[in-house]
Amino acid sequence: MGIRHKHPASQAHDQPIPETKDVLFYFDWLAIINVALSGTATMKPAVTTIRGVTFEWHTRTYIMGILNVSPDSFSGDGISDSRRAIEHGLQLIADGADILDIGGESTRPGSEPLDTATEMQRVVPVIKALKQETDVPLSVDTYKYDVASAAVDAGVAIVNDIWGLKYDVRLADLAAQNDCAMVLMSNQRDESPHHDVVFEDIIATVAGDLERATSLATRHGVDPSRLIIDPGLGFGKTQPQNIEILRRLSELRELQFPLLLGSSRKSVLGYILNLPPSERLEATAATVALSIASGANVVRVHDVKAMKRVCMVADAVMRGNA
Repeated sequence: MGIRHKHPASQAHDQPIPETKDVLFYFDWLAIINVALSGTATMKPAVTTIRGVTFEWHTRTYIMGILNVSPDSFSGDGISDSRRAIEHGLQLIADGADILDIGGESTRPGSEPLDTATEMQRVVPVIKALKQETDVPLSVDTYKYDVASAAVDAGVAIVNDIWGLKYDVRLADLAAQNDCAMVLMSNQRDESPHHDVVFEDIIATVAGDLERATSLATRHGVDPSRLIIDPGLGFGKTQPQNIEILRRLSELRELQFPLLLGSSRKSVLGYILNLPPSERLEATAATVALSIASGANVVRVHDVKAMKRVCMVADAVMRGNA
């Protein structure tokens, strides 16, 4: 995956010791290569246009606001009333959300799948109403084809698939036929339904899964410039593996797609702090800032106003946006 560089320590010990100037030249060259790998030159879609809205991935971090129209959301922010959901969605946009992600089914560990009809009843009216009120791209958080299809008809521009096309590949056909973008997430719950399988190398596992998903999407006609990848914190990984993903997030930039991180209020933060979702704001802020330093292009968050400020500071430091 990507370009590999031979570290000096891996060279044969009987090699002559290089002159100091040669060592400096080597590390100057390596720094240039690393900048090329981590910068915009290697990202396939440096710019993505979604329904008339342009995302310049190297200029700043974009915020996907979470709108849960599900009363049993793990984070305690679920809304069952459509009117209140619409008001909350508009507030998230006012607070700085660049994308609004609308979901009707809780996918917390141990949750029961929701029937398609109920999920559609929850999300479609909210999508229709928001589409009349804003030009901010709307996303639907679903892995069900019928729900996604109804959501696209109602006005969404992004299909956010937590199964990365493992559940229904027709989502890629739907996106391709309607010029939608896709968020493809790496989900290991098929192999680790109880989040207890220790994968030998979690980053290699996630990267391989995302390569599968993006290749499948493009074969079904989705424009590569409209694909966004998500490592899937909490979906089939152990908590130490979730932490390892956060630590090694920059390695996923080699896949050359815009990178989304969804760490907001996640259980891994509770694992570290022993605090409930309602008290994980500062922990979320830490992971958002660290992810931006590691190259994240989108952060999916509940607390948009606070995380907008975090993004602005992190972007000023990492991207020179002061």
